[in-house]
Order: sequence, then structure tokens, then C-alpha cells
Amino acid sequence: MGKIILTGDRPTGKLHVGHYVGSLRRRVELQNSGQFDDIFIMIADAQALTDNADNPEKVRQNIIEVALDYLACGLDPEKSTLFIQSQIPELCELSFYYMNLVTVSRLQRNPTVKSEIQMRNFEASIPVGFFTYPISQAADITAFKATTVPVGEDQLPMLEQTKEIVRKFNSVYGEALVEPEILLPDNKACLRLPGTDGKAKMSKSLGNCIYLSEEPEEIQKKVFSMFTDPTHIKVTDPGKLEGNTVFTYLDAFCKDEYFGEFLPDYNNLQELKDHYTRGGLGDMKVKRFLNNVLQAELEPIRNRRKEYQKDIPYVYDVLKKGSEKAEAVAAQTLKEVKEAMKINYFDDHELIQSQAERFS
Repeated sequence: MGKIILTGDRPTGKLHVGHYVGSLRRRVELQNSGQFDDIFIMIADAQALTDNADNPEKVRQNIIEVALDYLACGLDPEKSTLFIQSQIPELCELSFYYMNLVTVSRLQRNPTVKSEIQMRNFEASIPVGFFTYPISQAADITAFKATTVPVGEDQLPMLEQTKEIVRKFNSVYGEALVEPEILLPDNKACLRLPGTDGKAKMSKSLGNCIYLSEEPEEIQKKVFSMFTDPTHIKVTDPGKLEGNTVFTYLDAFCKDEYFGEFLPDYNNLQELKDHYTRGGLGDMKVKRFLNNVLQAELEPIRNRRKEYQKDIPYVYDVLKKGSEKAEAVAAQTLKEVKEAMKINYFDDHELIQSQAERFS
């Protein structure tokens, strides 16, 4: 069996640096590593509709935003299959069959679902589609027989639920599904990049994120307003690194070569941290360095995005061809699932023959 990746994003708008360090950058590395037989990158529009059912145009418009960011970050249609979830009808059918393997109480215990419900104020009236999206996610992963799912730490409970569904299905119907493994970011700072205001979650609705396509002056504005150490009032004061958003971002983005280019007084990030913690280093000097680092990292992404924006029909063609390939793979998995469940009536010649003999 080959090594296969399945990952993706809900189309909620332009992607931000949290998406980049949490998954996008790693996806490109994995894509270019040559270690995987297939890589499927999904724009999860059907999942986005679970809490945007009354605003499908919003989801529709956001699909192209995500696709542009994917291509700008270096995802290559020749190496990765980029597709749209709703264009793969087999995923809905798989979800329907998996629903029989999961209890309501188990879904209610899923920490990711609980936190998402609270965040969206769904406690009083939870849309069924939203409530069951861990099952939909299991269908996405298993449809492509993914062996590896690179996601952020917050998705661990979702992947565990997928594993439970796979084990339950295989124990009841026979070994038809592949149990996936999670692949977390290898940089601890990338597990969950905080918002620019220091809040744990970077969110468009909170207005505390830096977008990959943002212009230089807007990036600088957001960096200069970043949360640091509130007790670091004077330059001479010792500063704290824990909870200091500026240093968390440096942990995620900084490379040693940036010091020679932007801050030659230091050789590496550890020297900068040591100076800050013993006192004598101002927040603005660190913020100016971070701004230079982010500008260097995001400029090529922004420029590539602007090039792809000049040929939108090409981007849609990439998604169309990717969706066609993805559907063919999912259709084969669904065929095997129905065979395991013994609901492939018209393809089961032994069944037809036995019934014919029974009534003869």
C-alpha cells in the first residue's frame, strides 16, 4: 500500500500566517519530498456550508481565495491533487454509512466539536450537518485511503474519531478502510500560532491575523501593534518570552540568515532572546526585526498570488481536473465499502445465483 496524504481547509476566506506555519508550509515540503505516492488537498466547501447554509455565495467566493493561496504557497498541481469537496458525491454516501457507527454521545464528547459549538453560539440550536462533521471528515480521509493527515494540534480529537470509525467499520465488515496517522508540525511554535493580540486563537472574526496576501504596510502596522510582555515597560527591564507573541512568531518564521541581513548585532534567535530576558533590549527593535522577517517570508507568496490572479480560468481548471481525479479514487473506495457491507446487490453474482437457485 502506498503512502497517501489527505489534508485541506474550509474556505472561510483568504488564508493567514497561522494556516501557513500550521500546515501549508509543511504540505509544500511533503509534496516536494518525493516520499508520498499521492497528495490530496481539499477545499472543504461542504463543511463550510454546515454553518453557512444561509450564505452559500460567501463560500462560493472564498473557494478561489483559498485556491490562490494554495498555489501561491507552492502547492503544485503536477504533484498534488487540489479538489473541491462538494464535487465528490461519494463523500456524502460514505458519511451516511459511517453515521451508523457513531453515537450521539460520542460526538458530544469530541473536544473540537464542543469548542466550535461554543465559539459559534450553537448551544441552543446546532445544525445537524455541523454536529456530524467529524463523520464527514472521516469520510474525506478514508475515501482516499490516506495514511497520513498533516494537521494542527487542535485537530487531534477529530483524527482520533476517524480512527475509531475505521476500527469499528473494519471489525464489523472486514478490513476495507485504512487507519490514518496524524502528522503534527515539527516546530512547537507552529502547533497553534496565536493572534497578533496574544489571544490563543488566530481568527478572522477577531481581526487578529496577518493574511498571506497582505500588503507590506498592513503587515508592518499589525506587527508594530503586537502583544508583547506587559511588564516590559522600560528598555532596561528584563523581558519575558512566555506568552510574548513577537517571539512566538520569530520561533515560527526566523532563520539564522535573517540576522546577517536585518540584525547583524546577533548571530541567532537565542542570542536575541538572551538579551531580551536579561534586559536592555526594547520591544520596538524586536518588532522591527520581526517585520523584516515576515516581509521576506511573505513577499514571494504575495507576488506569486498576484500572478495567478491574472489567469483565474486556469485556477478553476486546476480545481476541475483535481476534482475529477479525486472522484475516481473516492468511487473505487465506495465500491469496496459497499462490497464489504454486502450492499453491492447488482455486482454480487453469487447472491443473484443463490437467490435464483433458492426460488427454482
